[in-house]
Amino acid sequence: MRIGALATTAGISTKAVRFYEQAGLLPEPPRTPSGYRDYPPRAADRLAFIRNAQAAGLTLAEIREVLAIRDSGEAPCGHVGVLVARHLRQVEERIAELTRARTALLDLKEKAAATDPATCPEGPVCRILGVT
Repeated sequence: MRIGALATTAGISTKAVRFYEQAGLLPEPPRTPSGYRDYPPRAADRLAFIRNAQAAGLTLAEIREVLAIRDSGEAPCGHVGVLVARHLRQVEERIAELTRARTALLDLKEKAAATDPATCPEGPVCRILGVT
């Protein structure tokens, strides 16, 4: 399968296919006698995995590790489980941070709405923000 067909099948650009190949995520395919890349059909499945893993928050380095384990003939399930648990913990921590920031912003918004603009430099929002 030529690069254009692979890109269409995978729903990505040919530039992305080349990028994944250069990044070591997609093995360099054999070439036709005329020099065109000739990807095997399973390359589309590999690209789908790469895209799904990226959407889940895995880095290219982590994806490369998972693919290396799989390419060696081992099942990468245990390694993937560890990665997913780590990323899930990071996402949950980030959600907690964002929730705290949202609460603080809503509090400031409420105080700003209750502050007389004429006295803002002396108002509670300006004091909280250190503007006074």
